[in-house]
Amino acid sequence: MTTRAFIGRPTASPREAADWSRRRILANNLRSVVGRAYPRVRGMAREPSWLFFEILLPFLTTSSFVFVYRALQAPQEYVGFVVLGGAMTAFWLNVVWMMAAQLYWEKDQGNLELYFAAPMDVMSVLFGMAIGGLVMSATRAAVVLVVASLVYGVQFSVDQWGLLVTVFVLALAAMYGLGMVLASLFLMWGREAWHLTHVLAEPVYFVSGLNFPVAALGRLGALALATIPLATGLDAMRQLAFAGHLGPAPFLPPLAEAGILVAMTGIFLVLARFMLRALERRARQEGRLTVRWR
Repeated sequence: MTTRAFIGRPTASPREAADWSRRRILANNLRSVVGRAYPRVRGMAREPSWLFFEILLPFLTTSSFVFVYRALQAPQEYVGFVVLGGAMTAFWLNVVWMMAAQLYWEKDQGNLELYFAAPMDVMSVLFGMAIGGLVMSATRAAVVLVVASLVYGVQFSVDQWGLLVTVFVLALAAMYGLGMVLASLFLMWGREAWHLTHVLAEPVYFVSGLNFPVAALGRLGALALATIPLATGLDAMRQLAFAGHLGPAPFLPPLAEAGILVAMTGIFLVLARFMLRALERRARQEGRLTVRWR
């Protein structure tokens, strides 16, 4: 496989490849990001069936919790909690399945060796996956948020739009950073990580407070805020989107939770880079991937 296949330029000699400037390296990695994001963005128009499976069916789950709160005559803000949680679920599912499992699937399809052999940073591949998946998930989240708000009459009370947008971006950065870490674990552990994700799926939904304020969980909720970016971001966004809501007093103000998200993003990205570099080094030195049964 020549360099032409990866960067769209004439094949470079080993000496020329070793003498690449920082600008050329950056441009090459940016092309890798765009190239990996393109199939996911373009695929939305080529596979209309995903609109049914990725939007309508999850919307039914959100609606079921809405009817439960209405039957209990809970405050209208709780309906908004469910709608916001249903929208954020789209991003979390994309992180767990489309990010964490992607390298494992690429290995089964025989493409992973090309990633390690190509003159690019493997992190650029994951960034491309994150951007493409972010576009797909944002479409689903926007539809759920808009339709549910119109159908169920959810009214938002936002006093700090700038902080709300900042928290949303930080929550996505932390979640997709975690997805990059999980991608390495999936690749090393194989089916063990796959099964672990299945086991932890519902508990993560529970402790993240997708359908209720996480403060209702007490100490367990506080632990979730410190370890799960979905719980931290969602709790801060609810406080900002429903200012003065009725419910349990939150553990931390939104600004403090934004600081936690910043720390999570940095830790996850550094850890993901370390793990991917270790995998890449062993893949090139030993000629195989680090899988326990190989």
